[in-house]
Amino acid sequence: MNDLDIADCVNDECPWSGDPVSPDSLIEYKGHVVGFCNTGCRDKFEAAIQHFEAAIESID
Repeated sequence: MNDLDIADCVNDECPWSGDPVSPDSLIEYKGHVVGFCNTGCRDKFEAAIQHFEAAIESID
């Protein structure tokens, strides 16, 4: 279950599509709630975060 609130979202439009954010497509990133238009865009963002964090850890 998603405990994040769209009222706390830092953006109104999905960074991938430009469409309005949806309450079921929120993620917390660096202490902020970021919204996406659908769960697919949210999941794509989450995968990108994990990819880049892994790359950074590999060079530390």
